[in-house]
Amino acid sequence: MTDLILVLDAGTTSTRAMLFTPDGALRGVAQEELTQYYPQPGWVEHDAAEIWAKTLACAQQVVEAAGGASQVAAIGITNQRETVVAWDKATGQPLHHALVWQDRRTADFCGALRESGQEPVVQAATGLLLDPYFSGTKMRWLVENVPAVAEAASAGRLALGTVETWLTWKLSGGAHVTDASNASRTLLLPLAGATWDAGLCDLFGVPQAALPEVTDNAGRFAATTRDLFGAAIPIAGLVGDQQSATIGQGCLNPGETKATYGTGAFVLANMGGEVPRSGHRLLGTVLCQLGGTRTYALEGSVFVAGSLVKWLRDSLGIIASAPETEELARSVPDSGGVTIVPALSGLGAPHWRPDARAVISGMSFSTTRAHVARAALEAMAMQTADLAAAFAADGAGWTALRIDGGMSANDWMAQDLADVLRVPVERPKFVETTALGAAMLAAVGVGMHGSLGDAAQAMRGAVQRFMPGAEPSAERRAAWDRALAAT
Repeated sequence: MTDLILVLDAGTTSTRAMLFTPDGALRGVAQEELTQYYPQPGWVEHDAAEIWAKTLACAQQVVEAAGGASQVAAIGITNQRETVVAWDKATGQPLHHALVWQDRRTADFCGALRESGQEPVVQAATGLLLDPYFSGTKMRWLVENVPAVAEAASAGRLALGTVETWLTWKLSGGAHVTDASNASRTLLLPLAGATWDAGLCDLFGVPQAALPEVTDNAGRFAATTRDLFGAAIPIAGLVGDQQSATIGQGCLNPGETKATYGTGAFVLANMGGEVPRSGHRLLGTVLCQLGGTRTYALEGSVFVAGSLVKWLRDSLGIIASAPETEELARSVPDSGGVTIVPALSGLGAPHWRPDARAVISGMSFSTTRAHVARAALEAMAMQTADLAAAFAADGAGWTALRIDGGMSANDWMAQDLADVLRVPVERPKFVETTALGAAMLAAVGVGMHGSLGDAAQAMRGAVQRFMPGAEPSAERRAAWDRALAAT
């Protein structure tokens, strides 16, 4: 056996399989797009069977190209976090489409719980707010509204889980586990508790018997069935995508902070071993759990980032490709007064307004597609600045920001972040740190590296720094605040 690490990265718009060496070099990749389903306004679904089939096909492709399963030491899985799958334990088949993290169908239920005074209780226990974003209310909706799910629950055959749980079940032929980072996004796990809380399960109407076992993020959790790759491969790393990117960025010490710009934008600051408490609408979450010991993070979640660029391309036809936005942004001296607040699926932190809708303001006959593209990129820095203020108010101010994700490859946007935030912005040469973090955990899980610190030192590569330049005008901030109020 050689020492390649297979990472399965099940994202929102695509799923990938990637092969890494112990020093972090990428040795192979296969990727497939995932179908998005929008059955009603605010509803977002995936086909869990498609996620499994395409993830397996990608994995088999890269494993075969590497010379077979004997070349792979371990598998790490990272995933879109709050997306919920319900399946039948007896058949292993999904009982409904997966409800994606962006789905807002449980907004009224969350509002009712807030009105009844439950949010402070839930936040104190879980670090989370009452929002449709999180998994628990999605699980409840499935049990209450899908007869096949309710029937399976009554018969004791129902399995619930996030995407890493679903993939582990399918890969292993029935291991039902979740890691602490994903479990901490459900509204059902107390940050200081080892496993699911019966009271929270009752509050949200989730059958505890259908939930998986909560585990560490690194260890030998299960192994693949031999028929999938020709030999069993240990599954040794499980982690939610944003925690994985934080680990992949080497943010292993308290205060170190990263922002991932993918479909959404997610900022996590390492808070060490103390359970984080936010007074400014940020989230407390588990960064990782190793040997039963947890490291925590403070998180700010923005729902729309790269998906705004995708919308400009696919729905409005303003651009032909995402990289075109950088060229367009540089072609004009400013946004021409255009401001975009991309609340296409509501507003996340620190506002938490699922009812908010996007705004494009300040347009005139002189507005061009270059102005709109620049305003879309400027929105990334403005959303991040709102988060920076909330982090600082919670005593977790940033001295630097490490960025990653596909959108971070845009040099113009990276510099704009540094200019607006007034701190150095660091971008690794290899921006796909979500996959890298899962590779680090899997390497630790099979003993390839002795600790996460060792793994980060060996696998994290060079970085590029963007230093603050000219400070943006006060009018830009004022225009953002006006547009934000209009949402």
